[in-house]
Amino acid sequence: MSRARSFSQYTTEAISLLGKLIKLGRKKRRWSESELAERVGISRHTVQRIEKGDPTCALGLVFEAAALVGVPLFDSDRTSLASHLERTDNVLT
Repeated sequence: MSRARSFSQYTTEAISLLGKLIKLGRKKRRWSESELAERVGISRHTVQRIEKGDPTCALGLVFEAAALVGVPLFDSDRTSLASHLERTDNVLT
């Protein structure tokens, strides 16, 4: 039996942040999960996995979803990731 893959805290936070930013961008456009899924060419379930920060989603699909909802990629300041994640959580709440 294979062991579950573990990821660093930075990777987990970065993936979580990107998923939440995609969700926020989708909501700002007033798109349903199904609408974004259709535009990316994936299932609604995959959109849900992307927005939850599932690290096993294909990077190209995640980046395409981000591009479609207007999420700029790559934050050059790695130390600000945790605070950016917290701010995004507050906006989504």
